[in-house]
Amino acid sequence: MENKWNRKNVLWMLLYVALYAAGTAIVCFLGAIHPIMFVCYQITAGILLSGIVIRAFRHIQAPGVAACFSLGVIALFFIIQDASVWHCLPLVIMGVLAELVRAGRKYNWTGDVLGTIIMTFSTFGFYGQIWFNRAFTYEAAVEEMPAGYADTLMACSPAWAFPVVVILGLALSVLVANMTATLFKLEKNQ
Repeated sequence: MENKWNRKNVLWMLLYVALYAAGTAIVCFLGAIHPIMFVCYQITAGILLSGIVIRAFRHIQAPGVAACFSLGVIALFFIIQDASVWHCLPLVIMGVLAELVRAGRKYNWTGDVLGTIIMTFSTFGFYGQIWFNRAFTYEAAVEEMPAGYADTLMACSPAWAFPVVVILGLALSVLVANMTATLFKLEKNQ
């Protein structure tokens, strides 16, 4: 654990960003398998991304880690030509919020766990549209996915499912962060 940036930490951060971007891509690809996986993005993200993020946050207890994660996924969106305001704006907001929370908590365990929870919302620009931009989501699913996917997606995403998915995703994020801390013997006292 270090409280400043150096060459070694930059190299570690590149690895963490690559893993985070890959994890985000996996969350998105799983959503293409079945509409229920699309609806459960936050749950899958809590499971797949939390360990990576908490490990990076505990390793580099300095400003900029969350921003690197957000920039990495934004770069991924540009590479796959899927960058849009819906996809990128939540990432910018998450990066800023996580940085503020971590700095406000002086890079302690609680701040890092809260920052980890925030950073698991990397796919919110995708799945948030199910509840906040339903017509667009339906049209995009009809255009891009196999027959029947759009109708199944709408049936699998009633309004009550949104808070359930978010709450489960948050709980899993905390659980995975704690399991990662135990597995890698990360310091929780600071």
